[in-house]
Amino acid sequence: MRSRAWVEVDAGAIRRNLELVRSHVGAGARVVPMVKCDGYGLGAGLVVEALAPARPFAYGVATVDEGRALRALGVRVPVMVFCPAPPGDLARMARARLVPTISDLESLGVLANAACHADGAEPLPFQVEIDTGMGRSGFALSDAAQWWAEVRAVASPGLRLFGVFTHLHSADGADLGSARRQIERFDDFVGAVEGIPSDALLHVANSAAALRLELGAANAVRPGIFLYGGSVGHGAPTPETVAALRARVVMVREAAPGATVGYGATYRARGRERWATVAIGYGDGLPRELGNAGWALLRGRRSPIVGRISMDTAVVRVAGDVAVGDSVTFLGGDGEADIALGELAEMAGTVAHQVLAGLSARLPRLRMARSRDFV
Repeated sequence: MRSRAWVEVDAGAIRRNLELVRSHVGAGARVVPMVKCDGYGLGAGLVVEALAPARPFAYGVATVDEGRALRALGVRVPVMVFCPAPPGDLARMARARLVPTISDLESLGVLANAACHADGAEPLPFQVEIDTGMGRSGFALSDAAQWWAEVRAVASPGLRLFGVFTHLHSADGADLGSARRQIERFDDFVGAVEGIPSDALLHVANSAAALRLELGAANAVRPGIFLYGGSVGHGAPTPETVAALRARVVMVREAAPGATVGYGATYRARGRERWATVAIGYGDGLPRELGNAGWALLRGRRSPIVGRISMDTAVVRVAGDVAVGDSVTFLGGDGEADIALGELAEMAGTVAHQVLAGLSARLPRLRMARSRDFV
């Protein structure tokens, strides 16, 4: 297959990154890989297939449709939906036997009503989010006495409290003080209330927290970006590289001194230069911010991206031999050279999560061959 542009995914590296998390947190902690946003942009089907041999306890997604897609792939372990859902989605989650997140009493009532009309003898599972400082969702700790009584009252017989969790806002930062305070608030809540089932999932830790902090009362972790090759802060292990982003050279031309390239003519040749037009652009998810600021790899050498990136093409300034059909790497390795996910994100002025999530659907996701050479 000779695609114009594509993403290569090292399935084995995803699994090994998960096992690294598991070895760090210990065998007693359940692992819930986050596979939202189509497996962080790499293809949820491929990611789930890669992780299945590691037997994760559950999977985490953001929406009901993502959860239903996992069910369609044959996933039978719990699928936890982490974003607060519009009321109409709660009934759909119930029918798909997903685990919704409840952050307010109104949603709890809607879910209880859905449970009354659900097929099956088993109570519907749900998880409760508490807000320890993130601020975007979750029950307020200041009102815990009121809402926790409602949670306990409604959790039987039609509903089952599957878990309680919170989100940490700065677990990847240099100063871990705020993250530790959030964990303390969570632990204080868990220790103070009555009625949390003994088998309930208690979780606070994303990738960064799982690898950099003590978990306290939590008995589960939910790694995300680390599984996909993203670094998570000072002192944490380095993940294996998972993804490569490559595209084909479709034109090579000699540029005269003073020639310009791209919309706005933002780059001008300083002398005689050779430019290679590459069949990838921001419509494929290559960050537009890399224009005149990023690098690509061609035949094992670094080449600067020149001019603005267009929707469908980018141009790199090359030295030495280059031919139409050559493979250009924007993320990943080529020979001894490499552009890491974190470096690409830094060049684009963003985070690794956005780089991967931005990879568009028109890029085929391919299993990475044993060799870095693509045939």
